Amino acid sequence: MRNLLMTVSYDGTEYFGFQTQPDGNTVQDYLEAAILGLTGEVVKIHGSGRTDAGVHAREQPFHVHTESRIPVDRWRMALNGRLPADIRVTDVQEVPMSFHARRSAKRKTYRFSINANRVPDVFNRRYQVHHPGRLNVENMQEGLKYLIGTHDYTSFASRHSTKASHVRTIYEAWIEVDRSGNYSGSHEQGIIHIFMTGSGFLQHMVRIIVGTLLQVGEGKRKPEDMKSILEAQDRAAAGPTAESKGLMLWEVLYEETDLTAGDLTELNNYET
Repeated sequence: MRNLLMTVSYDGTEYFGFQTQPDGNTVQDYLEAAILGLTGEVVKIHGSGRTDAGVHAREQPFHVHTESRIPVDRWRMALNGRLPADIRVTDVQEVPMSFHARRSAKRKTYRFSINANRVPDVFNRRYQVHHPGRLNVENMQEGLKYLIGTHDYTSFASRHSTKASHVRTIYEAWIEVDRSGNYSGSHEQGIIHIFMTGSGFLQHMVRIIVGTLLQVGEGKRKPEDMKSILEAQDRAAAGPTAESKGLMLWEVLYEETDLTAGDLTELNNYET
């Protein structure tokens, strides 16, 4: 038995999220079907986390246990030939049997993209939420600062969350504004990217934070309101849940020792 860590990128527009759902049509379903077609094995893959319907991933790691002896450097091409065009395996690595894509993850980063120009971008409309109204980005950045640290994020979690604890840690949160693609004049606001890096995130957490930050940017709330919303530990205190299409799982990081510790087989110890 071998344990393979793979990284997949996907456009989540057409899918009901990463993790298998009763109605099917998830990224996990297609990956498991591709592995079945390649190896003949019925497997269950384990992702670094789940994503909501319509959410995208630049880097979503998952691991899978397999008895197949297919060399590591052959998996990527073989799986991509069996996957839809909007799902692509980008990396494959053999890891210790003790490695778990979710439990071993140390830091996860999400990016939420807002097109704040007057006209939406035709080519990126599936990955950006359009908000042509004026936004005070400085106030939004100030509001983000109140969320950094270890807190109970109940106010920013879905009411349907089943987690026993809503305590999480946000290590970093920042905003980048890209004005390089502006074509309608100097008054355009550009593309606003909101990044958050944490130990883990609750259901809808990033999207609710963004929905609340948009109210700060619109002047409907003050930056310091983010602190009182956090302390309320009440979903009703926060703003709306932002659209899923603006959200992308950006990066998941692991300790190098988790990737290499233990005895790996001599065969196929190669990262594509």
